[in-house]
Amino acid sequence: MPKVRRSRKPPPDGWELIEPTIEELDAKMREHETESHEGKRIVEAVWPIFKVHHQKSRYIYDLFYKRKAISRELYDYCLKEKIADANLIAKWKKDGYERLCCLRCIQVKDTNFGTNCICRVPREKLEEMKIVECVHCGCRGCSG
Repeated sequence: MPKVRRSRKPPPDGWELIEPTIEELDAKMREHETESHEGKRIVEAVWPIFKVHHQKSRYIYDLFYKRKAISRELYDYCLKEKIADANLIAKWKKDGYERLCCLRCIQVKDTNFGTNCICRVPREKLEEMKIVECVHCGCRGCSG
């Protein structure tokens, strides 16, 4: 199994604690990338990739901001090496975006009417017994 791509600079202290989880998520990502997409819509084929990307970024975010288990140096290293999505983490730090699934769901350019994605609508404002899935990432509701 290939190693996680890294720069020539060695990783900071604490990398050995998160490396197994990062490698496991990378393996899941490669598995979903090579998975057959027969019988799926075009957008459905990338949903598992979005979910693994979200998991990896959330893992780094939780370790640094919630549990305070990794150093600032290791956190910056993960962002610089693109192990975690810096823009998504920046949104998670803002009020109302703590459960955001992906950045495409808040980009108004991607919608016909210049609004957010349907997954950003609170469940109590949706119709009863209606299953809503985001077209972009397959999320079923990430509003606060």
